[in-house]
Amino acid sequence: MTSLSPKSVLVVDDEPGMRMALQANFRREGWMVETAAGASEAIRKFAQQRFPLVVTDVRMPDGDGLQVMHSVRSSAPDTAVIILTAFGTVPEAVQAMHNGACDYLTKPISFDQLQSSVSRVMQRAQQVSATESAESAEIIGHSPTLRETLERARQAARSDADVLIEAESGTGKELIARFIHGASNRRGRPFVAVNCAALPEHLLESELFGHVKGAFTGATAAKPGKFEVAEGGTLLLDEIGEMPLALQPKLLRVLQEREFERLGDTRVVRANVRVIATTNAPLFRMVEEGAFRADLYYRLNVIPISVPPLRERLGDIPCLAEHFAAKYAAAAGQPKPGFDPEFIAGLERHAWPGNVRELSNFMRRVLALGNGGVIGPEYLDPGFLRTSSSAPATDVVLKPGIAMRDVEKRLLETTLEATRGNRTRAAELLGVSVRTIRNKVREYGLPPRRFA
Repeated sequence: MTSLSPKSVLVVDDEPGMRMALQANFRREGWMVETAAGASEAIRKFAQQRFPLVVTDVRMPDGDGLQVMHSVRSSAPDTAVIILTAFGTVPEAVQAMHNGACDYLTKPISFDQLQSSVSRVMQRAQQVSATESAESAEIIGHSPTLRETLERARQAARSDADVLIEAESGTGKELIARFIHGASNRRGRPFVAVNCAALPEHLLESELFGHVKGAFTGATAAKPGKFEVAEGGTLLLDEIGEMPLALQPKLLRVLQEREFERLGDTRVVRANVRVIATTNAPLFRMVEEGAFRADLYYRLNVIPISVPPLRERLGDIPCLAEHFAAKYAAAAGQPKPGFDPEFIAGLERHAWPGNVRELSNFMRRVLALGNGGVIGPEYLDPGFLRTSSSAPATDVVLKPGIAMRDVEKRLLETTLEATRGNRTRAAELLGVSVRTIRNKVREYGLPPRRFA
Protein backbone atom coordinates (compact mmCIF):
# COMPACT_ATOMS: atom_id res chain seq x y z
CA MET A 1 0.00 0.00 0.00
CA THR A 2 1.28 3.47 -0.87
CA SER A 3 0.61 6.64 1.08
CA LEU A 4 -0.50 9.87 -0.53
CA SER A 5 -0.02 13.49 0.48
CA PRO A 6 -1.30 14.53 3.93
CA LYS A 7 -3.84 16.60 1.99
CA SER A 8 -5.45 13.87 -0.13
CA VAL A 9 -9.06 12.67 -0.04
CA LEU A 10 -11.11 9.78 -1.38
CA VAL A 11 -14.63 10.90 -2.40
CA VAL A 12 -17.23 8.10 -2.62
CA ASP A 13 -20.67 8.73 -4.17
CA ASP A 14 -22.73 6.90 -6.79
CA GLU A 15 -24.13 10.16 -8.25
CA PRO A 16 -21.75 11.47 -10.96
CA GLY A 17 -22.83 15.09 -10.48
CA MET A 18 -22.16 14.94 -6.72
CA ARG A 19 -18.77 13.30 -7.27
CA MET A 20 -17.71 15.97 -9.75
CA ALA A 21 -18.92 18.83 -7.54
CA LEU A 22 -17.07 17.47 -4.48
CA GLN A 23 -13.96 16.85 -6.55
CA ALA A 24 -13.94 20.42 -7.90
CA ASN A 25 -14.50 21.88 -4.43
CA PHE A 26 -11.65 19.92 -2.84
CA ARG A 27 -9.26 20.75 -5.70
CA ARG A 28 -9.98 24.45 -5.26
CA GLU A 29 -8.83 24.06 -1.66
CA GLY A 30 -5.56 22.42 -2.74
CA TRP A 31 -6.49 18.79 -2.12
CA MET A 32 -5.41 15.82 -4.22
CA VAL A 33 -8.69 14.02 -5.00
CA GLU A 34 -9.50 10.41 -5.94
CA THR A 35 -13.11 9.37 -6.55
CA ALA A 36 -15.07 6.11 -6.38
CA ALA A 37 -18.57 5.41 -7.72
CA GLY A 38 -19.46 2.79 -5.12
CA ALA A 39 -18.47 0.93 -1.96
CA SER A 40 -16.54 -1.90 -3.64
CA GLU A 41 -14.48 0.51 -5.78
CA ALA A 42 -13.73 2.66 -2.72
CA ILE A 43 -12.55 -0.32 -0.67
CA ARG A 44 -10.36 -1.50 -3.57
CA LYS A 45 -8.79 1.94 -4.06
CA PHE A 46 -8.14 2.40 -0.35
CA ALA A 47 -6.38 -0.97 -0.26
CA GLN A 48 -4.00 0.35 -2.94
CA GLN A 49 -3.50 3.87 -1.58
CA ARG A 50 -3.94 5.28 1.90
CA PHE A 51 -5.87 8.54 2.28
CA PRO A 52 -5.96 10.68 5.45
CA LEU A 53 -9.59 11.62 4.66
CA VAL A 54 -12.56 9.74 3.19
CA VAL A 55 -15.88 11.43 2.37
CA THR A 56 -18.57 8.87 1.55
CA ASP A 57 -22.29 8.69 0.83
CA VAL A 58 -24.36 6.20 2.88
CA ARG A 59 -26.69 4.58 0.34
CA MET A 60 -25.09 3.15 -2.84
CA PRO A 61 -26.19 0.32 -5.17
CA ASP A 62 -23.34 -2.08 -4.34
CA GLY A 63 -23.15 -1.45 -0.62
CA ASP A 64 -23.11 1.49 1.76
CA GLY A 65 -20.80 4.03 3.30
CA LEU A 66 -20.79 2.17 6.61
CA GLN A 67 -19.04 -0.77 4.92
CA VAL A 68 -16.50 1.67 3.48
CA MET A 69 -15.97 3.20 6.92
CA HIS A 70 -15.46 -0.17 8.64
CA SER A 71 -12.98 -1.28 5.98
CA VAL A 72 -11.06 2.00 6.17
CA ARG A 73 -10.95 2.17 9.97
CA SER A 74 -9.89 -1.46 10.36
CA SER A 75 -6.83 -0.98 8.15
CA ALA A 76 -6.08 2.69 8.90
CA PRO A 77 -7.47 3.90 12.25
CA ASP A 78 -5.89 7.35 11.73
CA THR A 79 -7.99 8.07 8.62
CA ALA A 80 -10.83 10.53 9.20
CA VAL A 81 -14.24 9.54 7.73
CA ILE A 82 -17.09 11.96 7.01
CA ILE A 83 -20.50 10.46 6.20
CA LEU A 84 -22.90 12.18 3.76
CA THR A 85 -26.51 11.20 4.38
CA ALA A 86 -30.03 11.95 3.25
CA PHE A 87 -32.50 12.98 5.96
CA GLY A 88 -34.04 9.48 6.10
CA THR A 89 -30.73 7.85 6.95
CA VAL A 90 -29.73 10.17 9.82
CA PRO A 91 -30.10 7.36 12.43
CA GLU A 92 -27.60 5.29 10.44
CA ALA A 93 -25.20 8.22 10.38
CA VAL A 94 -25.53 8.69 14.14
CA GLN A 95 -24.75 5.01 14.60
CA ALA A 96 -21.77 5.46 12.30
CA MET A 97 -20.46 8.17 14.64
CA HIS A 98 -20.58 5.66 17.49
CA ASN A 99 -18.68 3.17 15.34
CA GLY A 100 -15.86 5.46 14.29
CA ALA A 101 -17.04 8.12 11.82
CA CYS A 102 -15.70 11.59 12.60
CA ASP A 103 -18.72 13.58 11.39
CA TYR A 104 -21.87 13.34 9.28
CA LEU A 105 -23.54 15.92 7.05
CA THR A 106 -27.13 15.89 5.79
CA LYS A 107 -27.73 16.41 2.06
CA PRO A 108 -28.03 18.82 0.40
CA ILE A 109 -24.78 20.24 1.75
CA SER A 110 -23.04 23.55 1.13
CA PHE A 111 -19.34 23.50 0.34
CA ASP A 112 -18.70 25.93 3.21
CA GLN A 113 -20.36 23.43 5.56
CA LEU A 114 -18.23 20.62 4.14
CA GLN A 115 -14.98 22.57 4.46
CA SER A 116 -15.84 23.49 8.04
CA SER A 117 -16.37 19.82 8.85
CA VAL A 118 -13.14 18.82 7.09
CA SER A 119 -11.15 21.44 8.97
CA ARG A 120 -12.62 20.30 12.28
CA VAL A 121 -12.06 16.55 11.87
CA MET A 122 -8.55 16.92 10.44
CA GLN A 123 -7.52 19.23 13.29
CA ARG A 124 -8.90 16.72 15.78
CA ALA A 125 -6.98 13.88 14.10
CA GLN A 126 -3.74 15.89 14.25
CA GLN A 127 -4.26 16.64 17.94
CA VAL A 128 -4.85 12.94 18.70
CA SER A 129 -1.73 11.98 16.77
CA ALA A 130 0.38 14.63 18.51
CA THR A 131 -0.90 13.59 21.94
CA GLU A 132 -0.14 9.92 21.32
CA SER A 133 3.36 10.74 20.04
CA ALA A 134 4.03 12.78 23.17
CA GLU A 135 2.74 9.99 25.39
CA SER A 136 4.90 7.37 23.69
CA ALA A 137 7.90 9.70 23.97
CA GLU A 138 7.58 9.63 27.79
CA ILE A 139 8.59 5.95 27.85
CA ILE A 140 12.33 6.46 28.08
CA GLY A 141 14.99 3.74 28.20
CA HIS A 142 16.77 1.00 26.30
CA SER A 143 17.22 -1.70 28.93
CA PRO A 144 16.35 -5.30 27.94
CA THR A 145 13.61 -5.52 30.59
CA LEU A 146 11.89 -2.37 29.34
CA ARG A 147 12.21 -3.46 25.70
CA GLU A 148 10.60 -6.77 26.65
CA THR A 149 7.70 -4.93 28.30
CA LEU A 150 7.19 -2.69 25.26
CA GLU A 151 7.23 -5.66 22.90
CA ARG A 152 4.59 -7.34 25.04
CA ALA A 153 2.56 -4.11 24.90
CA ARG A 154 2.84 -4.00 21.11
CA GLN A 155 1.58 -7.57 20.91
CA ALA A 156 -1.33 -6.68 23.20
CA ALA A 157 -2.19 -3.70 20.99
CA ARG A 158 -2.78 -6.02 18.03
CA SER A 159 -5.76 -7.62 19.78
CA ASP A 160 -8.86 -6.35 21.55
CA ALA A 161 -8.31 -8.57 24.60
CA ASP A 162 -8.41 -7.00 28.06
CA VAL A 163 -5.05 -6.33 29.72
CA LEU A 164 -3.86 -6.44 33.33
CA ILE A 165 -0.73 -4.40 34.12
CA GLU A 166 0.82 -5.29 37.49
CA ALA A 167 3.75 -3.21 38.72
CA GLU A 168 5.00 -1.09 41.58
CA SER A 169 3.84 2.50 42.02
CA GLY A 170 5.71 5.03 39.93
CA THR A 171 6.84 2.63 37.21
CA GLY A 172 4.64 4.15 34.48
CA LYS A 173 1.70 1.75 34.28
CA GLU A 174 -0.58 4.41 32.76
CA LEU A 175 2.06 5.27 30.14
CA ILE A 176 2.13 1.61 29.09
CA ALA A 177 -1.68 1.61 28.91
CA ARG A 178 -1.62 4.71 26.72
CA PHE A 179 1.11 3.14 24.59
CA ILE A 180 -1.14 0.11 23.99
CA HIS A 181 -4.08 2.35 23.08
CA GLY A 182 -1.93 4.47 20.76
CA ALA A 183 -0.63 1.39 18.93
CA SER A 184 -4.06 -0.23 18.56
CA ASN A 185 -6.89 0.11 16.06
CA ARG A 186 -8.74 2.16 18.69
CA ARG A 187 -6.22 5.01 18.75
CA GLY A 188 -8.56 7.39 16.94
CA ARG A 189 -11.18 6.95 19.68
CA PRO A 190 -11.14 8.11 23.33
CA PHE A 191 -8.72 6.99 26.03
CA VAL A 192 -10.48 7.40 29.39
CA ALA A 193 -8.87 6.77 32.80
CA VAL A 194 -10.65 6.12 36.11
CA ASN A 195 -8.85 5.83 39.46
CA CYS A 196 -10.74 3.15 41.38
CA ALA A 197 -9.09 4.18 44.65
CA ALA A 198 -10.10 7.84 44.43
CA LEU A 199 -13.88 7.47 44.74
CA PRO A 200 -16.20 5.86 47.32
CA GLU A 201 -18.27 2.89 46.14
CA HIS A 202 -21.53 4.71 45.29
CA LEU A 203 -19.73 7.42 43.33
CA LEU A 204 -17.46 4.94 41.53
CA GLU A 205 -20.47 2.98 40.25
CA SER A 206 -22.05 6.15 38.85
CA GLU A 207 -18.72 7.27 37.41
CA LEU A 208 -18.29 3.99 35.52
CA PHE A 209 -21.83 3.24 34.39
CA GLY A 210 -23.61 6.60 34.50
CA HIS A 211 -27.04 7.35 35.93
CA VAL A 212 -30.43 8.69 34.96
CA LYS A 213 -32.12 11.70 36.51
CA GLY A 214 -33.45 10.86 39.97
CA ALA A 215 -31.40 7.67 40.32
CA PHE A 216 -30.23 8.85 43.75
CA THR A 217 -30.30 11.95 45.93
CA GLY A 218 -28.50 14.72 44.08
CA ALA A 219 -28.91 13.16 40.62
CA THR A 220 -30.64 16.19 39.16
CA ALA A 221 -29.70 15.31 35.58
CA ALA A 222 -28.71 12.22 33.61
CA LYS A 223 -24.97 11.62 33.26
CA PRO A 224 -23.13 9.18 30.98
CA GLY A 225 -20.58 6.91 32.62
CA LYS A 226 -16.99 6.36 31.57
CA PHE A 227 -17.92 3.22 29.64
CA GLU A 228 -20.11 5.39 27.40
CA VAL A 229 -17.56 8.20 27.17
CA ALA A 230 -14.90 5.67 26.09
CA GLU A 231 -17.16 4.10 23.42
CA GLY A 232 -15.03 2.64 20.66
CA GLY A 233 -11.84 3.37 22.59
CA THR A 234 -9.99 2.25 25.72
CA LEU A 235 -10.99 2.47 29.39
CA LEU A 236 -8.18 2.41 31.94
CA LEU A 237 -9.21 1.14 35.39
CA ASP A 238 -6.34 2.35 37.57
CA GLU A 239 -5.75 0.60 40.91
CA ILE A 240 -8.33 -2.08 40.14
CA GLY A 241 -7.45 -3.81 43.41
CA GLU A 242 -9.19 -0.97 45.23
CA MET A 243 -12.54 -1.64 43.54
CA PRO A 244 -15.13 -2.62 46.20
CA LEU A 245 -16.18 -6.28 46.18
CA ALA A 246 -19.84 -5.32 45.83
CA LEU A 247 -19.14 -3.53 42.54
CA GLN A 248 -16.98 -6.25 40.99
CA PRO A 249 -19.87 -8.44 39.68
CA LYS A 250 -21.21 -5.54 37.61
CA LEU A 251 -17.77 -4.95 36.08
CA LEU A 252 -17.48 -8.68 35.38
CA ARG A 253 -20.75 -8.59 33.47
CA VAL A 254 -19.54 -5.73 31.28
CA LEU A 255 -16.34 -7.62 30.47
CA GLN A 256 -18.23 -10.81 29.65
CA GLU A 257 -21.37 -9.50 27.93
CA ARG A 258 -20.17 -6.04 26.83
CA GLU A 259 -23.35 -4.47 28.15
CA PHE A 260 -24.58 -2.71 31.31
CA GLU A 261 -27.39 -0.58 32.76
CA ARG A 262 -27.05 2.96 34.04
CA LEU A 263 -27.93 3.52 37.69
CA GLY A 264 -31.70 3.87 38.01
CA ASP A 265 -32.36 2.53 34.51
CA THR A 266 -33.40 -0.88 33.14
CA ARG A 267 -32.39 -0.27 29.55
CA VAL A 268 -29.31 -2.17 28.38
CA VAL A 269 -26.41 -0.17 26.94
CA ARG A 270 -23.88 -1.89 24.69
CA ALA A 271 -20.20 -1.25 25.43
CA ASN A 272 -17.62 -1.40 22.65
CA VAL A 273 -14.69 -0.68 24.94
CA ARG A 274 -11.30 -2.27 25.51
CA VAL A 275 -10.44 -2.43 29.22
CA ILE A 276 -6.93 -2.11 30.61
CA ALA A 277 -6.60 -2.53 34.38
CA THR A 278 -3.57 -1.60 36.47
CA THR A 279 -2.61 -2.52 40.01
CA ASN A 280 0.37 -2.16 42.34
CA ALA A 281 -1.05 -4.86 44.65
CA PRO A 282 -0.63 -8.59 43.91
CA LEU A 283 -4.16 -9.40 42.75
CA PHE A 284 -3.69 -13.16 42.91
CA ARG A 285 -2.82 -12.92 46.59
CA MET A 286 -5.89 -10.73 47.10
CA VAL A 287 -7.95 -13.48 45.44
CA GLU A 288 -6.52 -16.01 47.90
CA GLU A 289 -7.40 -13.66 50.78
CA GLY A 290 -10.94 -13.22 49.50
CA ALA A 291 -10.37 -9.51 48.85
CA PHE A 292 -10.84 -9.78 45.07
CA ARG A 293 -13.12 -11.97 42.96
CA ALA A 294 -11.33 -14.87 41.27
CA ASP A 295 -13.60 -14.80 38.20
CA LEU A 296 -12.95 -11.09 37.67
CA TYR A 297 -9.21 -11.59 38.11
CA TYR A 298 -9.08 -14.29 35.44
CA ARG A 299 -11.29 -12.22 33.12
CA LEU A 300 -8.99 -9.19 33.43
CA ASN A 301 -5.79 -11.22 33.24
CA VAL A 302 -6.19 -12.22 29.56
CA ILE A 303 -2.94 -10.47 28.66
CA PRO A 304 -0.76 -9.90 31.74
CA ILE A 305 1.99 -7.30 31.53
CA SER A 306 4.56 -6.42 34.16
CA VAL A 307 6.56 -3.19 34.20
CA PRO A 308 10.10 -3.47 35.62
CA PRO A 309 10.92 -1.32 38.67
CA LEU A 310 13.68 1.21 38.16
CA ARG A 311 16.12 -0.79 40.30
CA GLU A 312 15.94 -3.52 37.63
CA ARG A 313 16.79 -1.08 34.82
CA LEU A 314 19.51 1.06 36.40
CA GLY A 315 21.11 1.47 32.97
CA ASP A 316 18.16 3.65 31.98
CA ILE A 317 18.82 6.19 34.75
CA PRO A 318 21.22 8.44 32.77
CA CYS A 319 18.81 8.90 29.84
CA LEU A 320 15.85 9.34 32.21
CA ALA A 321 17.77 12.00 34.15
CA GLU A 322 18.62 13.75 30.86
CA HIS A 323 14.98 13.61 29.79
CA PHE A 324 13.62 15.08 33.02
CA ALA A 325 16.36 17.73 33.17
CA ALA A 326 15.52 18.88 29.65
CA LYS A 327 11.79 18.83 30.41
CA TYR A 328 11.97 20.90 33.60
CA ALA A 329 14.63 23.26 32.26
CA ALA A 330 12.46 24.04 29.23
CA ALA A 331 9.41 24.60 31.46
CA ALA A 332 11.41 27.10 33.52
CA GLY A 333 12.92 28.81 30.46
CA GLN A 334 16.42 27.71 31.46
CA PRO A 335 19.20 26.05 29.45
CA LYS A 336 19.56 22.32 29.89
CA PRO A 337 22.26 21.61 32.52
CA GLY A 338 25.16 19.23 32.23
CA PHE A 339 25.89 16.33 34.60
CA ASP A 340 29.04 15.50 36.51
CA PRO A 341 29.79 11.74 36.18
CA GLU A 342 29.78 11.45 39.99
CA PHE A 343 26.22 12.78 40.07
CA ILE A 344 25.06 10.08 37.62
CA ALA A 345 26.99 7.46 39.59
CA GLY A 346 25.16 8.58 42.73
CA LEU A 347 21.81 8.24 40.97
CA GLU A 348 22.74 4.71 39.89
CA ARG A 349 23.62 3.72 43.46
CA HIS A 350 20.14 4.61 44.67
CA ALA A 351 17.48 1.87 44.56
CA TRP A 352 14.58 4.25 43.75
CA PRO A 353 11.76 2.68 45.80
CA GLY A 354 9.42 5.27 44.22
CA ASN A 355 10.67 4.28 40.75
CA VAL A 356 10.52 6.68 37.78
CA ARG A 357 8.10 8.99 39.58
CA GLU A 358 10.62 9.42 42.40
CA LEU A 359 13.41 10.15 39.89
CA SER A 360 11.20 12.67 38.09
CA ASN A 361 10.43 14.53 41.32
CA PHE A 362 14.07 14.39 42.37
CA MET A 363 15.21 15.94 39.08
CA ARG A 364 12.52 18.62 39.42
CA ARG A 365 14.00 19.55 42.79
CA VAL A 366 17.57 19.53 41.44
CA LEU A 367 16.60 21.82 38.57
CA ALA A 368 14.77 24.17 40.96
CA LEU A 369 17.84 24.44 43.21
CA GLY A 370 20.45 24.45 40.44
CA ASN A 371 22.13 27.49 38.91
CA GLY A 372 21.97 26.33 35.31
CA GLY A 373 25.53 24.97 35.26
CA VAL A 374 26.88 21.47 35.67
CA ILE A 375 25.06 19.39 38.28
CA GLY A 376 27.52 17.65 40.56
CA PRO A 377 27.40 15.25 43.52
CA GLU A 378 26.74 18.14 45.91
CA TYR A 379 23.10 17.93 44.82
CA LEU A 380 22.83 14.44 46.31
CA ASP A 381 21.55 14.51 49.88
CA PRO A 382 23.83 12.95 52.51
CA GLY A 383 21.27 10.20 53.04
CA PHE A 384 20.95 9.54 49.33
CA LEU A 385 22.17 5.95 49.52
CA ARG A 386 21.12 2.80 47.77
CA THR A 387 18.00 1.62 49.60
CA SER A 388 16.90 -1.96 50.08
CA SER A 389 14.09 -3.24 47.91
CA SER A 390 13.12 -5.91 50.39
CA ALA A 391 10.82 -5.54 53.35
CA PRO A 392 12.39 -3.77 56.33
CA ALA A 393 13.72 -5.75 59.21
CA THR A 394 11.59 -5.93 62.31
CA ASP A 395 12.62 -6.10 65.93
CA VAL A 396 9.71 -8.38 66.80
CA VAL A 397 11.05 -11.33 68.76
CA LEU A 398 9.54 -14.52 67.40
CA LYS A 399 9.16 -16.93 70.28
CA PRO A 400 6.62 -19.58 71.25
CA GLY A 401 3.45 -18.11 72.71
CA ILE A 402 3.64 -14.67 71.10
CA ALA A 403 0.24 -13.67 69.73
CA MET A 404 -0.06 -13.53 65.94
CA ARG A 405 -1.89 -10.23 66.32
CA ASP A 406 1.10 -8.70 68.12
CA VAL A 407 3.48 -9.90 65.41
CA GLU A 408 1.27 -8.46 62.67
CA LYS A 409 0.82 -5.14 64.44
CA ARG A 410 4.55 -4.71 65.09
CA LEU A 411 5.46 -5.65 61.52
CA LEU A 412 2.95 -3.12 60.22
CA GLU A 413 4.32 -0.41 62.52
CA THR A 414 7.91 -1.15 61.49
CA THR A 415 7.05 -1.08 57.80
CA LEU A 416 5.12 2.19 58.07
CA GLU A 417 8.02 3.72 60.00
CA ALA A 418 10.43 2.64 57.25
CA THR A 419 8.21 4.12 54.54
CA ARG A 420 7.44 7.29 56.55
CA GLY A 421 3.75 6.49 56.50
CA ASN A 422 3.54 5.77 52.75
CA ARG A 423 0.77 3.15 52.73
CA THR A 424 1.19 2.34 49.04
CA ARG A 425 4.87 1.54 49.51
CA ALA A 426 4.10 -0.39 52.72
CA ALA A 427 1.55 -2.47 50.82
CA GLU A 428 4.15 -3.27 48.16
CA LEU A 429 6.74 -4.34 50.73
CA LEU A 430 4.29 -6.54 52.63
CA GLY A 431 2.63 -7.96 49.51
CA VAL A 432 -0.91 -6.86 50.39
CA SER A 433 -3.35 -4.28 49.04
CA VAL A 434 -3.51 -0.65 50.14
CA ARG A 435 -7.02 -1.37 51.41
CA THR A 436 -5.61 -4.09 53.70
CA ILE A 437 -3.06 -1.62 55.09
CA ARG A 438 -5.80 0.94 55.64
CA ASN A 439 -8.05 -1.60 57.41
CA LYS A 440 -5.21 -2.86 59.62
CA VAL A 441 -4.23 0.69 60.63
CA ARG A 442 -7.84 1.22 61.67
CA GLU A 443 -8.06 -2.20 63.39
CA TYR A 444 -4.96 -1.61 65.51
CA GLY A 445 -5.84 2.03 66.22
CA LEU A 446 -2.58 3.41 64.81
CA PRO A 447 -2.63 7.26 64.55
CA PRO A 448 -2.61 8.18 60.85
CA ARG A 449 -0.02 10.99 61.25
CA ARG A 450 2.27 9.07 63.55
CA PHE A 451 4.57 7.77 60.79
CA ALA A 452 4.66 10.83 58.52
